[in-house]
Amino acid sequence: MNVISLSPVDLTIAAALVIVVAMLQWRMRLGNTKSLLIAATRTILQLLLLGMVLKIVFAASNLYWIALLSTIMLLAAGREVMVRQKRRFIGSWGFLLGTSSMFVSAFSITLLALLVIVQPEPWYLPQYSIPLLGMLLGNTLNGITLGLDSLTRNVWEQNSIIDGRLALGETWSNAISDIRRDSIRVGMIPIINAMSVAGLVSLPGMMTGQILAGTPPLEAVKYQILIMFLIAAGTGMGTITAIVIGCRRLFDDRERLRLDRLR
Repeated sequence: MNVISLSPVDLTIAAALVIVVAMLQWRMRLGNTKSLLIAATRTILQLLLLGMVLKIVFAASNLYWIALLSTIMLLAAGREVMVRQKRRFIGSWGFLLGTSSMFVSAFSITLLALLVIVQPEPWYLPQYSIPLLGMLLGNTLNGITLGLDSLTRNVWEQNSIIDGRLALGETWSNAISDIRRDSIRVGMIPIINAMSVAGLVSLPGMMTGQILAGTPPLEAVKYQILIMFLIAAGTGMGTITAIVIGCRRLFDDRERLRLDRLR
């Protein structure tokens, strides 16, 4: 495969573009300049570290190393779900809700893809298992984060409406049904948008990477279709699980709305 190597100068040019955007945001006083620069720095450090770790994991191809790396990825994703919400569940619930939802969805879909669809030998071959899990976790994280943020924010803002519906005799499930439905819809928007414009407006990341690495375009397309469908399934399962459990957590056994479980 004829892969064109990128030099430090090439990456510096790309980084300069991010710095220009950060300066414009600082000039306009948008308030997220620091977040952008921190995110860019984390991207460099985390991806460089991941590259070194994957080199070791790929060489060893050991199930225990792969399981350890997968667990670290899951825990990091769970933390990101928690910290990205304006209103979050207090205590360990904010972390456990996102983490458990991604474990149920992303891990199950990844195992299905490895054991039934792709079928590498061995099934946990890191060249397949780690990228698949990473893409599923990343996209499921986005859906769950958006869904939970919509849920907690709307419940906080519309608590008087929910209490009014409860006072009229509605069950907790009916009282929050509109918010629950909208939150799931919000969580699914990114993947629906991505599938709608794939191949028409955008070339998805995995397909682009394979083509740049020399994979025949049609083979890259087949893998991208597989990934998009797996991501859609994982995002849907994870978002629905998180929202349904989150809704129940907002009410006690006497079906009273408990805003003290949010902060």
